[in-house]
Amino acid sequence: MDLSQFQFDLPEERIALRPVEPQDSARLLVVHGDGRLEDAHIRDLPRFLSPGDVMVFNDTRVLPAALKGVRPARDETGQDVACDVNLTERIDARSWRALARPGRRLKEGDRIVFAEGFSAEITGRHEGGEIGLLFSLSGDELTAALDAHGAMPLPPYIARRRPADAKDRQTYQTEFAGDDAASVAAPTAGLHFTPRLLEEIDTAGIARETVRLHVGLGTFKPLEAAQLEANRLHEEWRRLTPEVAERLNAARSGGRRVVPVGTTAMRTLESCANADGMLRAATGPTDIFLKPGDAVRATDALVTNFHLPGSSLFMLVCALMGTDVMQAAYAHAIETEYRFYSYGDACLLLP
Repeated sequence: MDLSQFQFDLPEERIALRPVEPQDSARLLVVHGDGRLEDAHIRDLPRFLSPGDVMVFNDTRVLPAALKGVRPARDETGQDVACDVNLTERIDARSWRALARPGRRLKEGDRIVFAEGFSAEITGRHEGGEIGLLFSLSGDELTAALDAHGAMPLPPYIARRRPADAKDRQTYQTEFAGDDAASVAAPTAGLHFTPRLLEEIDTAGIARETVRLHVGLGTFKPLEAAQLEANRLHEEWRRLTPEVAERLNAARSGGRRVVPVGTTAMRTLESCANADGMLRAATGPTDIFLKPGDAVRATDALVTNFHLPGSSLFMLVCALMGTDVMQAAYAHAIETEYRFYSYGDACLLLP
């Protein structure tokens, strides 16, 4: 597959560094399967859907996974080293994988101190420059310490232009996030959904369901040739409960549409669908990789933000709509000054 067909030129000024206020005032580009485009706003969603349609939200919670710490001097002649740590994947109640700087000054066995009584030992190195961390705290105590001392893990294209701040604690977390903080990136399509918009969706007779997928930093990594050859992405943990699967199957059997909100919700559903599009409950990792030519079995429409060129997420929307349609839609969005990426505007894709 030629990756160049999934590239496009995006001016730097189109990358949103903050969401619009209120967040449900974002713009919405409605993309129809025949290529027709409509400019709207996210609060117009109910008029493009029908009573009985089901919107499926990812209720994962983002962990304040960006930490600053100090690696104490190894001996009397050494120096303390300031460290930046970004957690990437939870292994168990005490252990995480992470990216850390300055990597060349950290080695296995070193301890990084984040606050009094809160530290981690480096347990090894992994592919892609990640390190293993064994924290001094576990479970709820670790979650509380991260909440107290961590910052929101903003995507690289934002973090390199401004630091995370207190405002991101609200704007980079969905209104409907559950109680298990394990994501290191937000399911960003869900950030547009304020209590007001959710109420308007309910009033319109559109149903809501939730799935859960813990988003990893792999979502921002460029595609690699090995991933294309293996037809597999990085793994992320997901859950679809039996009750939700049953209700979604009933909705589709009754002629109603299932509309994931965000690519993480869509990947969860598609990873749980059989060849006939019937959903089966599942809990555990998925590395599903959807690209043009792959069957989309359980998604009838999709709400999603605008994605990076050459990314697996842009390939996913091309799998749903067609590459030519999505390239034309993105060209229109760039020309008409839509805001891109995590804090940007949204699309409604109607195959």
